[in-house]
Amino acid sequence: MPRTDSRTGIQRRLALVKHRVHRLDPTVQGLIWSGVAGFTMVVLNTTMRGLAMDLDPFQSLFLRYAFGLLVMLPLVMRAGVAAYMPKQIGGQFLRGAVHTIGLGFWFVALPKIPLADMTAIGFTGRLLMMLGAYIYTRQPMHWERWLAALIGFGGVMIVVAPKLSGSGGYYHLVMLASAPMFAASFLLTKALTRDERAEVIVFWQGITITLFSIPLALLHWKSPTLAQWFGFAVCGVLGSFGHYCLNRSFGIADISSTQSIKFLDLVSSALLGWLVFSDVPSETTLIGGVVISASTIWI
Repeated sequence: MPRTDSRTGIQRRLALVKHRVHRLDPTVQGLIWSGVAGFTMVVLNTTMRGLAMDLDPFQSLFLRYAFGLLVMLPLVMRAGVAAYMPKQIGGQFLRGAVHTIGLGFWFVALPKIPLADMTAIGFTGRLLMMLGAYIYTRQPMHWERWLAALIGFGGVMIVVAPKLSGSGGYYHLVMLASAPMFAASFLLTKALTRDERAEVIVFWQGITITLFSIPLALLHWKSPTLAQWFGFAVCGVLGSFGHYCLNRSFGIADISSTQSIKFLDLVSSALLGWLVFSDVPSETTLIGGVVISASTIWI
């Protein structure tokens, strides 16, 4: 009886929190979902970087999304396959193909550059998303957001530009090549959220990317250790949850209004990079981070 009362109390508190969140302005809700997604992805990227240091990048890519797909299977079985059939299957495969290309660049560069640099370069994709959202979906972009975005981009350049002339500059360029692909993928995601639920998009993302990545993964396959299998399982959970939160933010608010908080990912990625990999942020990374944070507050 006490256990039942405790469970009922928890359910009531969760229902109250859900009710209060739903009463918030849609932009605020979108920012919350986007912020949770960003932190989850930073933790995911930290874990994936450790795994990708010992395995082929395309094998890491395949296993990451294969486990993400496995995480979704219990939910699919519970609700029934019909509940997860997309209304735009062509759009799902197009989005999966574009995202896989971006992931190919991303995984090649992942073990070669610091997490803070990787996150800073990723901001260019978010700025491209804001531009693409304005061009293709006519989402409103007030001049303050444009100016703040330009300031944020300037901060990114402060972080990235000095690295391009060094020995690791090649991998920074490879990571930079992933940015427009991810921007295109997330714009496709935004379009899909008009007709598809967030969990449906995440499930078909797992299917399409797993199918597209397996041929390259088999070329240089290496048997993972037990610890690596466990690591990929954790990544599957983190990735599915992170993309679910991101898709929820796309479905609730305009892309341009939710991207501002993503600049805070630089802080958490620099901290985790230092704690896990002993990556000490450079002076330009810290200066650029201050510029980026200022633009975030302004937006």
